[in-house]
Amino acid sequence: MQVVYERCCGLDVHKKSVVACAITPEGKEIKTFGTTTKEILALLDWVSAKGCTHVAMESTGVYWKPIYNLLEQAEITALVVNAAHIKAVPGRKTDVKDAEWIADLLRHGLLQGSYIPGRPQRELRELVRYRQSLVGERAREVQRIQKVLEGANIKLSSVASDVLGVSGRAMLEAIVNGIDHPETLANMAKGRLKKKHEELVDSLQGLLSDHQRMMLELQLRHIDSLDEAIARLNKEIEDRLRPFKGEIELLDTIPGVGRQAAEEIIAEIGVDMSRFPSSAHLASWAGMAPGNNESAGKRKSGRTRKGNKSLRTTLTEAARAAAHTKDTYLSAQYHRIASRRGANRAAVAVGHSILVSAYHILKTGKPYQELGANYFDQRRKKIVVNNMIKRLNSLGFKVTIEAA
Repeated sequence: MQVVYERCCGLDVHKKSVVACAITPEGKEIKTFGTTTKEILALLDWVSAKGCTHVAMESTGVYWKPIYNLLEQAEITALVVNAAHIKAVPGRKTDVKDAEWIADLLRHGLLQGSYIPGRPQRELRELVRYRQSLVGERAREVQRIQKVLEGANIKLSSVASDVLGVSGRAMLEAIVNGIDHPETLANMAKGRLKKKHEELVDSLQGLLSDHQRMMLELQLRHIDSLDEAIARLNKEIEDRLRPFKGEIELLDTIPGVGRQAAEEIIAEIGVDMSRFPSSAHLASWAGMAPGNNESAGKRKSGRTRKGNKSLRTTLTEAARAAAHTKDTYLSAQYHRIASRRGANRAAVAVGHSILVSAYHILKTGKPYQELGANYFDQRRKKIVVNNMIKRLNSLGFKVTIEAA
């Protein structure tokens, strides 16, 4: 095979050690280093002394990040490679050391690096993903509050749509402070909840013990701390995304995509779409494209491949939000697929459409163009008309069609 890189290095990264194999015209050398910053700097000096221009390593958990950060600063070309791609190349994988095998594949140009964004975007990703985790934790804490209330025979969630709204929060704080009279608690209702006074009185009559009051107090304080952390993250993310205000407003034109979803999309894929050859490549990278598995003329499982979990979550949530919009193409697409294949597959399909739209919006700088809820019917107008006529004829009617 042709040698593409004369001087290269393969790294087998573990939690406490890094095995490096440098292949140069002078020969092959293997050396082991630690994973502390001091040891990684020694690794960089050794790689530089060998004259290696390219370094490859597997994407093993988060252990590759410290090494990649320092390689990036040293301006050495670093490739983070999908482990499945290395295993897919035939070779004596079990008989040779991993670092040596990675270096040999890199030397002959058989490895392709994963998409690793620049440091500012990686930092933005960490902030956005941490915010997603905190929002999920807050939702779980609200569910725990509802569980405690159910155990105390309090059915507040059956009357109030938001247990932690202005009215619900006031009632919960009063319960924590020892107030348990249903009439007194019901009088704390605000807005439209006042109209449900009698229902509130019935739902607030329960049997609260001291340990349940303590649990509610701890859960409310936990939610307060989460709200404070989320607000701080929102401020930091907003500051970092200020240069991309125009792109966020453009993505906001897609049905189902709000500002937070737009921030998450930009954090994951950036705004420069030149790194993806086409929208199909982007969808495949994100894990939103159907699998391509065909053999002997038979189509096998078309389930989506593993991709960017965070982006996939954002897109499916946006798809479910788009399903509730009126007179939109995405809503029509969702309900059309959900009736045949189920809600989950419909959400993935609509999420794929949102991602493709985002790709073209960021690439062209033009807002989302709505196709309309009747787009599918217009594409197959004759088929729809003929089916309607057949159904009416089967019911005993004689139909005449006249254009409006």
